[in-house]
Amino acid sequence: MTESIMSKAATMEIPINSNGDTGTLTEDDSLEQDLQQVMVSGPNLNETSIVSGGYGGTAEGIIPTSSIKGPNMHHSSSSSSMTADEMTRGVAVEKLETVKKWGYNTYKCTKQMISERFGRGSRTVDLELEAQIEVLRDTKRKYENLLRLARALTNHFYNMVQTQHALGDTFADLSQKSPELRDEFGFNAETQKLLCKNGETLLGAVNFFVSSINTLVNKTMDDTLMTIKMYENARLEFDAYRSDLEELSLGPRDAVAMARIDAAQQQYHVHKEKYERLRSDVIIKLKFLEENKVKVMHKQLLLFHNAISAYFAGNQQQLEQTLKQFNIKLRPPGADKPSWLEEQ
Repeated sequence: MTESIMSKAATMEIPINSNGDTGTLTEDDSLEQDLQQVMVSGPNLNETSIVSGGYGGTAEGIIPTSSIKGPNMHHSSSSSSMTADEMTRGVAVEKLETVKKWGYNTYKCTKQMISERFGRGSRTVDLELEAQIEVLRDTKRKYENLLRLARALTNHFYNMVQTQHALGDTFADLSQKSPELRDEFGFNAETQKLLCKNGETLLGAVNFFVSSINTLVNKTMDDTLMTIKMYENARLEFDAYRSDLEELSLGPRDAVAMARIDAAQQQYHVHKEKYERLRSDVIIKLKFLEENKVKVMHKQLLLFHNAISAYFAGNQQQLEQTLKQFNIKLRPPGADKPSWLEEQ
């Protein structure tokens, strides 16, 4: 069948009239049907041949496939192979489409960003929301500075407590080895041990304060800022597709242009919904963040004030009561690491 088709296709002449239209051919009907059948069904292994020469060679060296067909070769294996090839091509086409969409979207957003930066493009502005976002970023910078100073205080105070502990041990040792100054060395040893104990209690409170501020700054605020970043990206995409739609609306109104305008309108509505959804998410998160910040800082500032005041007033009972009030538990004395370093 294939040989007859190729023979006809190689020798046939197509007459053309004076107007450039093809003439009617009686033989073309059967040839066209055969070609369509080959394109639809694909080659049949029972009827095809393997040509040993190059394209357009003579008939010599043609080996019928029926002579090399194995006993287990069926049409089902050919169909399954074609199905696997089609699936592979489908995945490749899908990935190509994804890359094309990404590149198209990136181009539009970059163009919009450059236009805004040079003052040639318009952007959607929510003054109230942007003011709240700027306040949050400024607040985060200030809280990061507070966290840095609190950590520095913890480190310095930890070193002082360690020095007091060593000094108390030295006083106790000298009290045993200096009978004439036993009482004096003994008093100082007891004082340093008491200060060391109160210092460990204070460090437990300060470390709890540092841990809470760290969670607020580096987790809660960062989560809100991540949503804000997504919102700002959605705003840029929305403005990019809005500008594209506005440019197309000012152009011609032929069939091709109208099709492009319809496609642009669909993309515009998709990105508008995404922008409005993320804008709503940012407003809600900012509200909850403010409420959470006030609640957390009210508790932590009260803890910090009470613990510092009790320590420097020498009120050991009040200092211990402060830790109980805020459910702070110190690490046992025999632990490997000091309690105030657990979450550092």
